Amino acid sequence: MRMVIDWAKRFGAPPWFYAKALPFQRCFGVLGVLLLIVGSLWGLGFAPQDYQQGNSFRIIFIHVPASFLAQSCYMLMGIAALLVLVWRVKLADVCIDCAARLGVGFTLISLITGTIWGKPTWGAWWVSDARTLSMVVLLFLYLGVIALKRALDGQRSAERAAAMLVVVGLVNLPIIRYSVDWWLTLHQPATFTLTAAPSMPSSMWLPLLLNVIGLYALFGWLLLRSMRVDVRMRHYGADWTL
Repeated sequence: MRMVIDWAKRFGAPPWFYAKALPFQRCFGVLGVLLLIVGSLWGLGFAPQDYQQGNSFRIIFIHVPASFLAQSCYMLMGIAALLVLVWRVKLADVCIDCAARLGVGFTLISLITGTIWGKPTWGAWWVSDARTLSMVVLLFLYLGVIALKRALDGQRSAERAAAMLVVVGLVNLPIIRYSVDWWLTLHQPATFTLTAAPSMPSSMWLPLLLNVIGLYALFGWLLLRSMRVDVRMRHYGADWTL
């Protein structure tokens, strides 16, 4: 545990992060673009039609990766919030700030593609079931963190208040994950999980997997790039930012 804390503090030092993150940022960017191109072309152009939904199911190659990432992004913020509240790691607040902005975008993509998918599947653009409503709550949590950090005077108080809101909001993640199991909803169960074999043929789930990994890699690129810009702005004029 001590080693983890020491590593977090070292990684959380802005000069160390600013210098070391750039190679990872570039690798994530290249990997993300390549995987998304291959996965999207495969899924949207060559994967077979679904026997029930026809071609409308193809939006799964955008909707599912965005939904996964919207939740994972908030989980990352939860870890960063604990680092802010318990160990006061400086870079963790930068991570929360940058990840919240990205989380808004991915959650909006998830909700918009979900409504597009819902129209031919359910016959309605919007169905207020547990999964969709909990995703809306996630969107407002992201927006709340952004608004709170800008509404409070004093950097330290804003950091702690935003971190506490993030921690409280973590309770929404299991609701999103298990809502289709706990309540009767129109939303279909998880497309694939780590504990069970996929319910679709490999010609469908392999391009989906490529898009999931690719979008996570692209998120890594966006997050590191955004954090490096934020660090440079906060420490403008320091020798190590030149």
